[in-house]
Order: sequence, then structure tokens, then C-alpha cells
Amino acid sequence: MSADHCAPGGPAKRPAGAPAKRPAGTSATVTGATTTTPRVMLVGNPNVGKSTLFNTLTGSRQHVVNAPGTTVTLTEGAWRCGTTMVELVDLPGTYSLVARSPDEQVAADAVAAGHGELDVVVLDATALSRSLYLLAQIALTDVPVVVAVTMADLAASRGLAPDIAALGRTLGVPVVAVNGRTGEGVDALAHAVSVSLERPRRVQGLPCTAADDGELTSELERAQVLFDWVESVVDEVLPPDDAKPAFSDTLDRVLLSPWFGIPMFGLVVWAIFELTTVAAAPLMDAMSGFVDGPVSAGAQALLEAAHAPAWLESFVVGGVLAGLSAVVSFIPLMALMFVAIGSLEASGYLARVAVVADKALRRIGLDGRAMLPLIVGFGCNVPALTATSVLPHARQRLLAGMLVPLTSCTARLAVYLVLAETFFPQRAGTVVFLLYVMSVVLVVVGGLLARGTVMRDLRPQSLVIALPDYQWPHLRTLGRSVWARVVSFIRKAGTVILLAVVALWTLQAIPVRGDATIADVPVEDSLYGVVAEGIAPALAPMGLDDWHIAAALVTGVAAKEAVVGALAQSYALDDTTDSGAAALRDEVRATVNETSGGHPGAASFALMLFILAYLPCFATLAEQRRLYGGRWTTGAAATSFVGAYLLATLVFQVGSRL
Repeated sequence: MSADHCAPGGPAKRPAGAPAKRPAGTSATVTGATTTTPRVMLVGNPNVGKSTLFNTLTGSRQHVVNAPGTTVTLTEGAWRCGTTMVELVDLPGTYSLVARSPDEQVAADAVAAGHGELDVVVLDATALSRSLYLLAQIALTDVPVVVAVTMADLAASRGLAPDIAALGRTLGVPVVAVNGRTGEGVDALAHAVSVSLERPRRVQGLPCTAADDGELTSELERAQVLFDWVESVVDEVLPPDDAKPAFSDTLDRVLLSPWFGIPMFGLVVWAIFELTTVAAAPLMDAMSGFVDGPVSAGAQALLEAAHAPAWLESFVVGGVLAGLSAVVSFIPLMALMFVAIGSLEASGYLARVAVVADKALRRIGLDGRAMLPLIVGFGCNVPALTATSVLPHARQRLLAGMLVPLTSCTARLAVYLVLAETFFPQRAGTVVFLLYVMSVVLVVVGGLLARGTVMRDLRPQSLVIALPDYQWPHLRTLGRSVWARVVSFIRKAGTVILLAVVALWTLQAIPVRGDATIADVPVEDSLYGVVAEGIAPALAPMGLDDWHIAAALVTGVAAKEAVVGALAQSYALDDTTDSGAAALRDEVRATVNETSGGHPGAASFALMLFILAYLPCFATLAEQRRLYGGRWTTGAAATSFVGAYLLATLVFQVGSRL
């Protein structure tokens, strides 16, 4: 096999089929929006500190978009390089331009199509060979390159620090050591990019992977040529191999063992569960209490002073401000979850979680990294959806996001406890436990059904993941990331939640019978009550043909914990004491006993199963739509509703005959 070397600083021969490189300075597009601002691509392997570097370079000047025609998310941001403002695009991490997933395909396409005037290729100093192989593939597309070397401090502690100056001479392009966590080297990187935009430089000395007759060699031969080049570069820039034992390796012998790794993972999951259920609760109550208390009281006083009509006062306080309260109450929960996920990811532990849990999840098309969001879902589905971002492939994120609402959150637990104590007072704990078992079963069945239908193209591959060294998260970088994600949640999901709550108020405020006026109407005489009466006959196969129950289920879409309050409201029970709770249980027991034809046990268990799976709350639907789009959210919600209806009907029909 022959392999010519490309001239120093000259263009490498482009692989067959690769599009021609467009001239620098012309407009470019990755997300469908054309711009004349220079566009720079940030490319690298997973877990090389690329996204941390991106957050440091762009600060708060960033936003999340979808790559055209995909569910793959990209982050774009403005980065000032000297006097030049560039558009920096953080491409999905990839080990190779030979893509094995939609995320890797987006990265490969963006590089091959020359969507950027320049590529900043991030090399991991602790795994230089692996990073250089990707650089070699990028260089063959003839794109100008600047190299950023991360993890140099960790490599130095292990006696494997590369000679940065020698690496620059060998590659023939600017090479800068950077630390995205501390900001060290970012000014030098900005200067290198600014200069390279004016005087582009390409990797030198790279072997051209073409035979003497001009035909491309086989993929295997091309890979071997690149590996040989990588080895020659490593020999030039790395010291003799006298690596010291790394602390990470010692720790991994414990955390990756089945005897200690799994219990440690359980402890981490427990801590996150506590964070989403216990630690966040007082903060959520404080945020919603501020809106429901001083803000609402102030708004009400202003409206009364302005002699506003009663319906307007009810709309502002019971509609708009109630919706605002629902949105702001989620902010502490989301922020804490972003902090937890970001810290685990930056520390390197999430990569170990994937290894520990991988085997259990491969059967439903996911890998071990999906364990974290699925378990977080038992605390709250909304942050669990956000946690799917730890999955590297878009299709896996989509599947996990569709399965998360089947995990039984703590809001549902409040409803289970009331119903279980009402209908199974001696076995309430066992019934609640069975519902959690059913939640796990539904996740597994849902995953298997998805793989056989809409996810037929999802084939779980062997888990290939780099295990980065353990390190402390950098607080400033973490804070920027959390802030950007919280703002994105408020803008997108918050709007949907607010509109949904206002719509629910409207249904309850409009009278359709009797002499009531707008916003002053008994529940059963409102449009909300009439709609519930219309829905109730559809619940007959489940033994639940009653408008009180139908109304509570409608309210449950706003928030699952509101089901109990909606039942009390529909029965006109305002007493919140123990006697009031006993009266509610008596009313519900009598209703279900009547609608089920004397089989309240079967009907009540069917009701609890239906609440488990029928529809997620508004906040979850809004977050799904933000992450995966309206089509997938609608399809998943419809599928879940039909499945829950069929399951609840089956349980009642079989149970009532036993």
C-alpha cells in the first residue's frame, strides 16, 4: 500500500463524496438560519471537556437549537475573539467521522460539509492517541484547524503531559493548552482563532489515504494509515512511558466492582431522589407561596382599588397568577436537578454509572446512562426528562423521554395513599408497592413495544465510553450552565404551563346552566363540570362512570397531586381537618361502590392504574415538547392514554368477575 504525505500546510486530498469547502467569510448555516458572522465548530471526543470549554468561551451568550430534520440538539453561542465576534457551535461529541448514531452523523456532516470557517478540535491530553485520530479525519476534509488541548494538568500529574510546542510544530497549526474549568488559556485560544480566520492553516504531514492510481484505499487501509500517523505524532510529543498510577484507576477498582459499585450507585440515586423530593420541597413552597401570598394579595388590592369586575379579579388571581405560581414553583427543583446532573457529569461519575447499569437496560434499547433519568422520574418526571441529556444519542434520549412519564412520581403517591386508605385500609402499603412494581413493568413493556414499532431503527450497540479522570466540578462553569438551562425551561415549558392553567380556570369560570355569573359558578354548573359529565360515560368500562371522578382526572392533567383537591371541590367539601378527610373518603367510597356495581376494590385499583399512566402533568408535557417537539409529545401522550384506558378496563372487567 502506498501512502503519500501531503505537503506541509497544504490541502489534504478530500475523501470521495465530500463536498467542496466553501470560501471563508461566506454565510453558513447549520440550523437553517443564515449568518455572515464567522462560524467556528467546536469538535472533539465525548468527555474531553468540550462543553465546559464552550460554556466558558460563550458565557451567557448561548442558546439551544435542533439540527435540521433531527432531534439532535446543538448549542450555539457568541464568542469574542479579539475584535472579531464569531458564532461558536458545540457539535455532539464523537470518536470518529464514521458515524454510528444520529448525533455523530450531525457532527460528521457539519465537518464534511464545511459548515464552519474553522474547526477548533479539542484534544484530551490524557488520551492523546484517541483524540488525534479524530483530528486526522477532520484534517482530511481540508478544513482549517486550531487545536485546543484539555486535561493537561491531569496528564501532568500522571507523567504523560504532551509537549505543547512540539505538538504545534508537528501539526503545523496553532495548538493551545486550555482549562475550561478555570479559564486558563482561553485568551490565547481566542487570539489563535482570530489569526487563523485571517490566515487559515491546515494540518501538515498527514498521509494521503489514496493509492497510486488515485482510487481511495479501503476503510481498513485508510484507518491503518491514520493510526500510523497518530503513533508518529505521539512519539514526537509525549515523554517516555513512565506513567504514574492514577487515583481514578484506584477508585474505579471499587466503584466499578459489582460488590461496591452497585450499592454506591444506589446511594447516589437515593441522594438525587432526596434532592428532588425533600430538599426542593421547601424552596418550591416558598416560591409558590410568594406568588400565592404577597403577589396575589397585592394584585387583588390593586384590582379592588380600581373597581375591577369580579371576573377580572378571579382571572388575574385564579388564572394568570395561579399559572405563574405553578411555573415558579418548578424553578428551584429544576435548578437543583441541573446542579446535580451537571456535577455528576463534570466529576466523571456518570460515565461509571453507564458501565454499572448498562446490561440491565440494553434489552429495551437504552444503555446504562438511562438509569439515572428513569430513577429520577420516581421523584419528579420534569427534571428526569432534563436528565436524559446525559444520553449521547438522540434516539436514545427520545425513547427515554417517552418512557419517563411511566415512572410513578411522588405527586401520584399522594393520590395512591388516599385511595388505598379508602378502599384497602388494611393493605394500603401493599397496594402502593404493587403500583410501583406496575410502573417498572410499564417502563419495560413500553420500551419493548417502542423498539418493535416507532423505534425499530434503534439497535443498542456495545457501550463504548471513555472513563475520564475524576475531578471537582468548576463552580463558575456549572453556574453558567444551570442558568442557561433554567432560562430555557422558563421560556419554553413555562409558557405552556401558564397557558394550560389559564385554560383550566376558564373552563371552571364559564357557567353553562343555572343563574350563576362568570367566575362565580358551582363546579357542576360550569363548563368544566359539564365537560366532566360528558366524559364520565367513557369511564364506565372501568367501573367509574361519575362526573366527580372525571372532573378530578381532568384536573390531574394540570397536576397529579391536585386530584384529591379536585375531588373535595366537586363534593363541596372545604374542611381540611381529619373529619373532612374522612368525609371525602366516605363520599368517594359510596360513589365508586355505586358506579362499579358493588365491586369497589376492582374499580379503585383500576382508577389508581389509570392515574399512574393516563397522561403526564402539564409541566411534564411542556418539558417533553421543549425537548422533543410537539409531534412526539402528542404521539406519546395518546399512546399512554390508550394503554392506560385498556389496562384499567382489563383490571376492572377481570377483577369484578373474580
